[in-house]
Amino acid sequence: MKEAKLVRDLMTVGVPTCKWDSPIVDIARFLLEKNVEAMCVLDAEGHGIGVVGADELVWAYAREGYEKLTAEDIMSEGVPELPADISLAVAAQMMKDRGIRVAYMLHNSAGIIYPAAYISYRHILRHMAAKDESELKDLGLAAERKSPIEQFIERRDEARKKAGLS
Repeated sequence: MKEAKLVRDLMTVGVPTCKWDSPIVDIARFLLEKNVEAMCVLDAEGHGIGVVGADELVWAYAREGYEKLTAEDIMSEGVPELPADISLAVAAQMMKDRGIRVAYMLHNSAGIIYPAAYISYRHILRHMAAKDESELKDLGLAAERKSPIEQFIERRDEARKKAGLS
């Protein structure tokens, strides 16, 4: 039997986000490239207002003219939230009961409420399948993360490469 885990032990800090007016084709591409289940949709001020995942994208694909749709057109309204200090088993049951594959831990900074971390079905499956703790070391609050400057440099260099500047 595996050691009981709390959401904070397996959540991913840092949330894939997109602007409300992002084209859904770009969102689909991002989900596939980054192998994530959903993106949190932000309004113009940076507040989390909804979620776009595979379910919303497939539903949109069935609509004529889907190529012109944006995140706001297809998102599930609201950002499903779970506390970081509940057990993973309780979180799994709550997610199943609510019909959501991803739940977020929200942060309030100067009145802007935004998603700071998330837990998904994929996290739960990884925990189930892990042979030992070393297979989960990239998850949770204790995971090693790049500093903000390292992240900035990485994104800058990637943007330069895409623009053909390096």
